[in-house]
Amino acid sequence: MIWPMDRGLYIAASGMLTEQLRQEQIANDLANASTPGYKADRTAQQSFGQLLLANSATGALVGEGGIGVRVSDIVTDFTPQPARDTGEPLDFAIVGEGFFTVQTNRGIRYTRNGQFTVAPQGTLATAQGNQVLGRNGQPIQVAGGRVDPAQIGIAMLRNPRKEGENLVTGAPGAPGQAGQVRTGALEGSGADAARAMVDMIASMRAFEAGQRVLTTIDATLDKAANRVGSL
Repeated sequence: MIWPMDRGLYIAASGMLTEQLRQEQIANDLANASTPGYKADRTAQQSFGQLLLANSATGALVGEGGIGVRVSDIVTDFTPQPARDTGEPLDFAIVGEGFFTVQTNRGIRYTRNGQFTVAPQGTLATAQGNQVLGRNGQPIQVAGGRVDPAQIGIAMLRNPRKEGENLVTGAPGAPGQAGQVRTGALEGSGADAARAMVDMIASMRAFEAGQRVLTTIDATLDKAANRVGSL
């Protein structure tokens, strides 16, 4: 049984594309290693499947052959991180489970980043200008540069999913005990810069290995087409 070299090209290329996606995810984690309330991602990889190889003359099974790899899912770790004191009156951290509720141009979204500010209307807002909603579902008025943490609503979510700008979507009402809002503190980032750097180096080496495989197969095919064929 002759193993087709073009299949080797596809397998190597699929591995390189998978590692490229993984590097983008790791780079995003590195960029947010200091972002309050950021949740790190993990890239799950999966084989496309296995092919049963058989002898074309006798039909006897020879074995299995892979046909490449792909990113099957990107999973977010929503585990709460320790809070650090900042002393800023408009910094808030959720100690425990839950999310702050914010009103965006795309509708209600959620976040763990409690680094808030005062909007021109005198209400509590995120750094992007999204209104932070209270327990009554209304914007929260800032009085004297402070906000009573009891006013800030905490939502429990089912199937939370990251959307971008440290925002999360999900269906409210998940079972569980909501955490407490702590004033003058921010939740730490869930991204570990040291681990992300190690993962990035490992991914780059895997990518380079795929490049070497492509180069080797390409050189072999070149010899087969131009040298062996000329004999």
